[in-house]
Amino acid sequence: MSDIFREVDEDLRRDRMEGLFKRYGGIVLAGALAVVAGTGGYTAWRSWKQNQQQQETVDLVAAISQTGQGADKGVEALAAFAGKADPGMAALAQLNAAAVLAREGKTADAVAIYDKIAGNGGVNAVYRDLATLLSVMHQLGSGDPGQLQARLQPLSADTSPWRFSAREMTAVLAARAGDKEKARTLFQQLADDSQAPAGVRSRASDLATLYGKT
Repeated sequence: MSDIFREVDEDLRRDRMEGLFKRYGGIVLAGALAVVAGTGGYTAWRSWKQNQQQQETVDLVAAISQTGQGADKGVEALAAFAGKADPGMAALAQLNAAAVLAREGKTADAVAIYDKIAGNGGVNAVYRDLATLLSVMHQLGSGDPGQLQARLQPLSADTSPWRFSAREMTAVLAARAGDKEKARTLFQQLADDSQAPAGVRSRASDLATLYGKT
């Protein structure tokens, strides 16, 4: 009797599986094909993206090389590249263009580019913060000290890769604003910070001593 029940049970399971496959088999097969297609599509996309990035790097280097043939030509080539590149590569091109303009004494034009990068939410935060830092750097002697210090405050945080330069500039702006005690304190903190670059510590030590005497 047990053999008969076993055969009946197997027949019922087989009939149930056949019914399920007829009902859902197409969906299961489509899902399997989608996984295979998705995996292949992702691999193809990743390969295309890598090739695109490599080509954009080559194009960026070519645009930068144009600066050797004149500032105007270089800035034009970098602007043309930035207009068709992805946000990250475009930001690198714009940073280079701004640097060229700054070297040519066109500070206002350079600052305008830096501020444009800093305000572009599509650009990586590291590039935006660098652009802010460079914008402030080119306005240390002319911009409003209070406004510039406010822009530097987020960059002075312990987690910021630009914190030492931001703190040094904040100290310079404090001195410009007439707050020599704040400037001395900030410079002394930098001078005592073992993690700060040697050049920053050396300058900070000298300036802390200077403002300590006045």
